[in-house]
Amino acid sequence: MAIYRYGDRLPRVGQNSFVSDTSIVIGDVLIGDNCYIGHGSILRGDYGSIRIGDGTAIEENALLHIRPDGLLELEEKVTVGHGAMIHGKLIKSYAVIGIGAIIGFDVVVGSWSIIAEGCVVPRGNEIPDEKIAAGTPYKIIGNTLERHKKFWTYGKQLYIDLAKEYPDKFERIG
Repeated sequence: MAIYRYGDRLPRVGQNSFVSDTSIVIGDVLIGDNCYIGHGSILRGDYGSIRIGDGTAIEENALLHIRPDGLLELEEKVTVGHGAMIHGKLIKSYAVIGIGAIIGFDVVVGSWSIIAEGCVVPRGNEIPDEKIAAGTPYKIIGNTLERHKKFWTYGKQLYIDLAKEYPDKFERIG
């Protein structure tokens, strides 16, 4: 794991979580149980704090950071897509942040909300629970339906299982 102390700030990783050796986890970052922290991702808790809830997946090349003395909290079973950039305040349980999305400072994303690929949610906005947001800047384009929840429940479990399998199956061979 690529885990770095920053001054007196020390990351902590929960049980059955996978943190790629090519990811960078710095400072005051708490990663819950059964999480997947993908290759090339960066979690910077050097002068702010980051809390990652149980069963959360931070996919490859995502960036999470927060302002000095700020707190970024991702509740349980959040999915952060590849290349997403999050400077938000709170991402509630079961939310999905799409590939390449940008979440500005002080943003709150509601439970079971879906932020579409490439979407930009500027500073200080709040996406209500169970809404779908898309565009640059974002607009609410619909409601999260049962079919979305079913699909994303399946996807979230894939990453929980992947985190458990990685220690046994991931081996550098060259």
